[in-house]
Amino acid sequence: MITAWIVTAAWGLGSVLWVELVRDLCHVLSHSWQPLYRLHVWHHRVFRPDLTPVSDIIYRQANWFHDLPESLVMLLFGLLLWCLAYIYTPGQHLAAIAGSVYSLSFVMGAIARGTGFPRADEMTDSTHRSGPFLSPPSPWLVNRPYHWRHHFDNQNAYFCGVFTFVDRLMGTALSLKGKTIAVTGASGTLGRSLLLHLHQAGAKVIALSSQNQPVTLTVDGDSFPVDTITWQIGREYDLASVLEKVDILILNHGINVRGQRTKEAIGLSYEVNTFSSWRLMELFFTTVRSNQDIARKEVWVNSSEAEVGPAFSPLYELSKRAIGDLVTLRRLDAPCVVRKLILGPFKSNLNPIGVMSPDWVAKQIVKSAKADMRNIIVTINPLTLVAFPLKEFWVALYFKLFSRQAADLNVVTTTMPSSEPKGWG
Repeated sequence: MITAWIVTAAWGLGSVLWVELVRDLCHVLSHSWQPLYRLHVWHHRVFRPDLTPVSDIIYRQANWFHDLPESLVMLLFGLLLWCLAYIYTPGQHLAAIAGSVYSLSFVMGAIARGTGFPRADEMTDSTHRSGPFLSPPSPWLVNRPYHWRHHFDNQNAYFCGVFTFVDRLMGTALSLKGKTIAVTGASGTLGRSLLLHLHQAGAKVIALSSQNQPVTLTVDGDSFPVDTITWQIGREYDLASVLEKVDILILNHGINVRGQRTKEAIGLSYEVNTFSSWRLMELFFTTVRSNQDIARKEVWVNSSEAEVGPAFSPLYELSKRAIGDLVTLRRLDAPCVVRKLILGPFKSNLNPIGVMSPDWVAKQIVKSAKADMRNIIVTINPLTLVAFPLKEFWVALYFKLFSRQAADLNVVTTTMPSSEPKGWG
């Protein structure tokens, strides 16, 4: 009996996922095969950046020429799966009709919109509703900011219609092409590697460094300078005008005082590893004002594997866990996407005995970001792969239950400490 229920549920849920997979793959194909693109281009002709239709006529035509054929393809493949269920599991085949019924709802919605049925767009076309975005792009289900990026960020990415699985698998859940990305700690080994791989992904990179020397990258044997901006701890607000133009801010700077435990070492560790990153993150949040900012802007914070394991440097662990917990707290209601970089021991000036190549680590970070991983774990320690998600879930739940949502997300303290520690990453 239990087995029969499991098979029935599998056919029902599987049939819905199946037709969504068909739609997403058709969408991908329509951007590479001209006969399909002639129909799909109607969908891209319809909307202005604020998601209002350019005209009612074009909106209706787009539903007849694009939305209806697409939903009919979903319905056809849903019926084919139902036939297979009838052949192989006749006792549970009725559950497989769920995908067809699900597809039929899209067929009826497209017809209603195409005929101009009153309020059909509001009731059946949720990802194209105009108005302010209420949250950043969703990681698992397509919402308005996520789909907005397909129209106005990169039409060769963000293909999914309801579930984001296909984009995650293809690495099209985040496009870096054309984005302006600033990296702190840019003079360090990981910073340089990140700049290189982001540049190769089509991004315009900015190096934020404590060093006065410009950062250079080498590609195919040729060196070229990166736009380098010098800044110091305690003067984060000096970067306000720079961050206005930045799409993605990567907070990668840090310091490791190793075995020290003096009051100076404590202050320096927290100032560099915790409070500087927190101030920059909050400052960046103030630049998120429009729908476009909500859809495009992101913060990536290198909080380290030290959040859940020993780094054999107590102050490094304590200060990194502090910024990690602050990020967990703030991204509960952050105005844009916030990612954590949970990195194991890579070879660098902070950790000369690290075992991972910084170039390989940077490559994995960029790859995972394109798959829209919000917690990017790169490590050789398999325990971290289990311990961190558990820790993050319970800490986030605790914070959500016992703290209140911020009334104003665009608040930043403009009074910065006067101290300017030297020699950080």
